Amino acid sequence: MTVQFGVFVPQFRIDFDGMRTRAIAAEDAGFDSFWLMDHLYAPGGKPTDSLESWTLLTALAGATSTIRLGHLVGCNPLRHPALLAKMAATVDNLSGGRLDLGLGWGSVEAEFDMFGIPVGSRRERAESLGETLEIFRKMCTGEPFDYDGRHFTLRGAYGLPVPTQSRIPVHIGGGGKQLTMPLVAEHADWWNCLGSARHRIGELAPLRGGARISAQYAVGFAHDIEQLPDVAAATARRMPAQSWGAPLVGTAEMLIDQLDAERERGVELFVLRFHDFAEPETLELFGRDVIAKLS
Repeated sequence: MTVQFGVFVPQFRIDFDGMRTRAIAAEDAGFDSFWLMDHLYAPGGKPTDSLESWTLLTALAGATSTIRLGHLVGCNPLRHPALLAKMAATVDNLSGGRLDLGLGWGSVEAEFDMFGIPVGSRRERAESLGETLEIFRKMCTGEPFDYDGRHFTLRGAYGLPVPTQSRIPVHIGGGGKQLTMPLVAEHADWWNCLGSARHRIGELAPLRGGARISAQYAVGFAHDIEQLPDVAAATARRMPAQSWGAPLVGTAEMLIDQLDAERERGVELFVLRFHDFAEPETLELFGRDVIAKLS
């Protein structure tokens, strides 16, 4: 099974030049995709600069040429589905058809309270995400349509221009059996398994329908064996296992073995968050010593 590699770089404490440099370095290193977070602040952290995700994604589309771009995952309650579809089609056009649409129903309660964003219960948010994805696909056809849902009503709506891609891939993130996995089975091209749910892939994968499996990993990449203790400590400190699951830590040879084991579990897209905030040198070495040998 051919695997793909993505790099997740949440855009807090990194300015635009730093994000652009990392996106270009990831593309040059052979990564297939580059992923942002979609929050109005850095959840769980101290107040710090955090660039708005869709604006940043648009700028990165202009700075790159082949790497695919998206969010892991977009926060559905932040945008009306018609606006989201319009933004997605625009970025897809600007990037030459390189957008992947990552979406989740929004689970950071503190964010909604902080910014006064009205949302319903978790079940209502999941229902809203399902309606958003139905509206998104209809908007992408460019044809007028009516829509009557519990959360959204549209009359004579249409989306023009249509996306460059005939079908923008949809990634739904999460690991909940009752609220998330039914949406994955109905709407997703990819199920993005959170790091904290990776130990349940075998249990959850049968619920995904026809969606392919991607998964998120905290990665401590040591350039040599002497670096391992420091790299392991930094990985544990910056990406706790309770949020990110068991990290992948090691030299290139060690990581190849660990990633091979994950491939055997059905993962086709590895989305990696590096211990050093994806420094360009790390991306270059990972591309040369790991991606080139596994692709």
